[in-house]
Amino acid sequence: MIGKVRARVLPASQRRSLDELTEDLDLSSGDSASKRSAFWTMLTLSSVIASGGVLTDSTATVIGAMIIAPLSTPIMGIALGSVQRRRTGSAGVVVLACLLVIAVGMVMSVALPGDYDLLSNSQISSRTSPGLMDLIAALATGFAGAVALARRDVAAVLPGVAIAISLVPPLVVVGVCLGQLSGWLALGALVLFVSNLFALVFGGMVVFASLGYGAEADKAAGRPARRAYAGMVVLFVVVFVPLTANTVVTFLLDKWSGRTKDAAEQWLADVPGASVTSVDAASRTMYVHVRTPGDLPPVQSLLDRLEGRIPDGIPVVVDTSRGQRIDAGVVGD
Repeated sequence: MIGKVRARVLPASQRRSLDELTEDLDLSSGDSASKRSAFWTMLTLSSVIASGGVLTDSTATVIGAMIIAPLSTPIMGIALGSVQRRRTGSAGVVVLACLLVIAVGMVMSVALPGDYDLLSNSQISSRTSPGLMDLIAALATGFAGAVALARRDVAAVLPGVAIAISLVPPLVVVGVCLGQLSGWLALGALVLFVSNLFALVFGGMVVFASLGYGAEADKAAGRPARRAYAGMVVLFVVVFVPLTANTVVTFLLDKWSGRTKDAAEQWLADVPGASVTSVDAASRTMYVHVRTPGDLPPVQSLLDRLEGRIPDGIPVVVDTSRGQRIDAGVVGD
């Protein structure tokens, strides 16, 4: 059964040799000087481009940086080296590359004003609160990347894999947040990168091993090979647990925000022209943004409506703006 699945996923006619994979993924093999020169040059340029895209909140620019970012190459090299039970030096390259990207992000963050709201930038806010779906997407990307590398006819899709896994932008966000002294936001972006890293390596190891690239090495290594896979599973679980917890918390906050908005709309139902513009949950506090032309009803009635709908002890802040909606008519009448 496994053999049939392997034959469908990777036909013998399209299977790349181990030497070909090693040549592509191991920066220390072949013309290592040229490989490393190209890697560090493209990584530095992609980091600068990604930093510019993050700071200007430009999705197109960030995607451009992901297309040329070469960081997925040594990461998949870690997966292949692990399957072969061989040290390739890829792990050290990844660590140094991460430090370089973070440093570029910190330097570029100097351009931001001191009172800049990091969470108002979608490129930053979307990468500082990772969830379980981010891990699932990264794991699927790891499988796709390994299969693409192993097949001669689809190996060219690796730039697309780099876009999906999004390796450099989270590291840039880490640097930007550290440059703005926002340690918790930096930690969130770092968790996103680490989850992508482990998922990519884990997926690559599973695919490379199942396709037979590590068969001879496994026979020679025996039990140590099994320990390596067990270690990867443990690391994967370490990432899985906090991402799952964060996903649950995010789901609950969204649920409570919806209930808070419903209660606030009922609270303002008798006030002509008043409306709830939005409800945000931040720092375990519910912020109710209200627009009204006049005075608000007593806020205690809002708290009474929320009792039983959201957990006790959650602070509620009502942010009021004076004004009303006026339909001015049609231009030209």
